[in-house]
Order: sequence, then C-alpha cells, then structure tokens
Amino acid sequence: MNSSLFTFLLIFTALSAIHLIYILVSRLQKDKDYTGIGFRIKTWWGMVFIFCLATLFNPVVSLLSLMVLAFFALKEYFSMIRTRKADRRLFLWAYLSIPLQFYWIYIEWYGMFIVFIPVYVFLLLPLPRLINKGTLGFLRSVSATQWGLMLMVFGLSHLAYFQFATPEYGAGLVLFLVVLTQLNDAVHYLASIYFGKRKVVPTANPNLTWEGFACAFVVTTGVSYLIYPYLTPLTPIFGLFSGVLISLAGFFGSLTVSVLKRDLLIGDDDKFAALQKSYLSRVDSLAYTSPVFFHVIRYFFDFM
Repeated sequence: MNSSLFTFLLIFTALSAIHLIYILVSRLQKDKDYTGIGFRIKTWWGMVFIFCLATLFNPVVSLLSLMVLAFFALKEYFSMIRTRKADRRLFLWAYLSIPLQFYWIYIEWYGMFIVFIPVYVFLLLPLPRLINKGTLGFLRSVSATQWGLMLMVFGLSHLAYFQFATPEYGAGLVLFLVVLTQLNDAVHYLASIYFGKRKVVPTANPNLTWEGFACAFVVTTGVSYLIYPYLTPLTPIFGLFSGVLISLAGFFGSLTVSVLKRDLLIGDDDKFAALQKSYLSRVDSLAYTSPVFFHVIRYFFDFM
C-alpha cells in the first residue's frame, strides 16, 4: 500500500506539473492549437482518479467507471452513423451487451469475456434488424454496429479486466498502460504541431504526421523503460518492449478511428470538428492498446 501511495503521489505531482505547463504555454503561444492536449490532460486526471479509488478501495469502482465510459463512447459512435428507424432496436441490443460484457469481467469468466462480443453478439446482432425490417441498409447497419462494439466496448473492457485478472498488479498495469498511451498521443500531437510536415492521412487527421509518430515512438519507449519498475512486475526486456508495443498500437488506433470518423461524417465538417473533443477522440488509442497489451502480458506472464 505504501508503494502504491508513493506511485500515485509521484504521478499526481507529474500530472500537476504537466497541467501547469500546458496552461502557461497555451496562454503564451496563442497562435498554436493546444486544445487536443487539454482534452488529453482531462482524460489523464479522470483515469488517475478512477484507479486511485479502485486501488485504495475496490476494483468494482473502476469496472463501473469504465462501463460508463464505454457506453458514452459507443453512444457518440452511433451518433455519427446515418441511421434509419429500423436501426433503433439494433442499437438497443448493442447497449444491452455492455453490462453483460462487464459482468463476465466481474465474475472472472475469461472464456465468455473473450468470445461474447466477437462471436455471440456477432451472430445474434442481426436478428432485430432482420425481423420485419426489410433488407435495405442491412449490411451497413449491422457491420457498423459490430465495429462500434468491438472498438468501444470489447477493446475498452480489457482495461477493467486487469484488476480482476491480477489483483496485486492490475492497477499498476492499467496506470502504466494509460500513462504511456496518453503520453504517446500527446507527444505525437505536439511533435506534429512543431515539426510535422509529412501527414499520414491528410484528409482524415492533419495532426497525424510521420515526424510525430517517430518522436512519440522514441519518447514512449524511453519512458516505458524508466517507469516499468514502479508500476509493473515486468522484466527489463518487456519494460522496453511494452513501450514499443503501446506506441505502435496507439498510433494504429488513432489512425483507424480518425479515418473511420471522416468516412462516416463526409460532408458534415461541423459535426466532425465537434467530435474532436468527444469521448471517442480521447479513447481511440486505448481501444487498440488495451487488448494488445492485455493479451501479450497474459501470454508471457503467469501472474495474469
């Protein structure tokens, strides 16, 4: 407990310093857009607060908090889809799968947790769309809904499973993952502002550049090697490898969700700009890094 308190105190101090620097820089350099960093910092505070409560009191706190986060992320995703009246029942079934997915985590039924959305929901989801709803738009509705469930519910639910899979190390591993994922996003964003010239997907997200990716990769890998002894039971090799893994997965997560949002919102630039500040934009990387990191750690280490 003393080690955990020291770690949280250290993270709190570092986050406070980063927040102060953000406030000062954003006021001094008004010609640059730092809003993306501001929303990331708010996400950091929220995550740290949730896992402080979970570590000091009960992991169910983080389970419920992440369930709510998954609900709002999925809700915002659905708000981007051009829907018909026939899709409402489909979305209702999708929302009902959220508490079930997190219930499997609560009872620690890993087998059902890992196949529920990819297999059973995938097979049963078309039913409410098939019955008396016609064939028009069937594939788009069902596939778009399943995509949302996989990213916003299945991907993010892995964050909640850490503390049930390994009560001793779960909170530290989640903090490690969240800190590195958000750091990777923040460094990529800043490096793209100052040094970015070659955009990865100019039509989807101008803040994703190859220069930003390179800077974020180096910084995330380096910080991973520095902080892994304080937050995880990983070996030095895996402490370094985790930074590489999280940086790559986070990059592909941001890239995928950026392209997905642009594809769904073609011709609706006002709505696209508004969604840059949404839950969806804050957890896009975590939807990729969480399952990737979880399964790699589970495969190579017995404590999971």
